[in-house]
This record gives sequence, C-alpha cells and structure tokens, in this order.
Amino acid sequence: MVTQMKIKEKEAYQEKVKAEVNKINAQIDELKAKANQAKADAALEYNSQIEELEAKQDAVNAKLQEVQQASEDAWQDLQNGFDSAWTELTTAFERASNKFQ
Repeated sequence: MVTQMKIKEKEAYQEKVKAEVNKINAQIDELKAKANQAKADAALEYNSQIEELEAKQDAVNAKLQEVQQASEDAWQDLQNGFDSAWTELTTAFERASNKFQ
C-alpha cells in the first residue's frame, strides 16, 4: 500500500515537472526566435542570455532524468535538487524575458 502511494506520488511529480519543463522549453525557443530577429548588438545580448538559459535547462533535464531513474524510496531525496535547478532556470528565464521586453 505504501509502495503504491510512493509510486503514484512519484508519477504525479514527474508529470507535473515534465509539463513545466516543456513550457519553459517553448518559452526559451520563443526567446531564441526573437534573438534571431534582433539587430546585431541586441542579438549578442540575447545569445548571451540564451546560453545561460540553455546551461540551466541542461541542469534541469539532468535532474529530471535522475528523478525518473530513481527508486521509489530515493526519488524524494532528488526532488530538492530538481526544485533548486528549476528555480534557477525560471529565475534566469524571467530575468532574460524582462530584459528583452
């Protein structure tokens, strides 16, 4: 019974974070499109911000993969690492997005 609850909790968490990751990935792609349309000097700034976002995006994807591969007992320990990486990514995205509006 407890194992079933842990499995369901892990699956619900994974679905939630996958949806969030997909959403931010689409938003980053939108920023990339804007960067491609920007003038040369603005494009450099866009690209710098995008490089930072992509590094944080890679970290989030790595943490998500760790959560997905973790045992039912261990995944909650990994949740804090994912949440931290996620916060860094979303904060960096908000900074970049605000900068270019």
